Amino acid sequence: MDQIELFFAGTGGSVPTPRRGLPATLARLDGDRLLFDCGEGTQRQLIRSIGLADLDAIFLTHLHADHWLGVPGLVRTLELRGREKPLDVYGPSGTIKQLAAVGIASGKTDYELHISELEAGDSIEFDGYEVEAFNVRHRGTALGFALGEAGRPGRFDAQRASELGITEGNEIAALVAGESVGGVEPAQVIGEPRRGRKIVISGDTAPTEMVEAAASGADLLIHEATFADEDAGRAVETQHSTARQAAEVAAAAGVTMLALTHISARYPVRKIIEEAEAVFAEVVVPRDFDAIAIPVAEKGGPKLLRPDDVAVEEAAAPQFAEAAEEGSANSDN
Repeated sequence: MDQIELFFAGTGGSVPTPRRGLPATLARLDGDRLLFDCGEGTQRQLIRSIGLADLDAIFLTHLHADHWLGVPGLVRTLELRGREKPLDVYGPSGTIKQLAAVGIASGKTDYELHISELEAGDSIEFDGYEVEAFNVRHRGTALGFALGEAGRPGRFDAQRASELGITEGNEIAALVAGESVGGVEPAQVIGEPRRGRKIVISGDTAPTEMVEAAASGADLLIHEATFADEDAGRAVETQHSTARQAAEVAAAAGVTMLALTHISARYPVRKIIEEAEAVFAEVVVPRDFDAIAIPVAEKGGPKLLRPDDVAVEEAAAPQFAEAAEEGSANSDN
């Protein structure tokens, strides 16, 4: 897998503001598109920015309204667009009942819609990576998600192979496949396996060792920072985190970069950054429509991208509008 990029469609707290929408983070993994949380207005945020992505799955961290109310409209819009491929929606216990209450249920759309409930330890396998759920500490049942790329083989040393008399393509292919060639063993020309990249999304949570364990060694930890230190008592009452607490989790987990989200308008962003940076240096606070690219390790660490640097989806707003208008003409709503 080449591309791993996290696009922030909504970075606000429980209430949208003129600058921050409700929680929604889109993972772009080569051709795959996974949406983590889907607050009210998420489809509009996507249309305004990169286009309404052809989603493969939606993962809901918990069932507080600011994290899932965008699902009904998004599911319906995809239907009006004439979607054909299946869509999977995953969430914690209670997701099926909650979505059914607003008219969203498996088998009730023109395309295949599958709604599944996850528990901590459940893992969804994709091509070359997986998404694993883990418990967090928030009011009610809540999950975090760890997106882990499969390990990659070591680098082939072409110069060393040539020195050992390996020059033909079929010989190189055999060594890469793990076979010995003319007395040359794969370990002589292929380096150590390389670990896959890892991204962890906390959802809403009080600081907890469960996030720390899941994020151990991660390239990127996306952690909520609803409160500043001055309101630490309120964070305890509501089972949220302060910016400093999120940074403490990142430091203990040894992550490469910490991205703070679920940002409240009550604080200046600079205050949130300064409190976190007092504990952990590599901190960013993405704005709506920012992204973070995570290259393979040999190409550097995670990088924050501003809107001008973010690739726009081919499914742009004008194409969406045309499809939606055509669909609405045939709708009873």
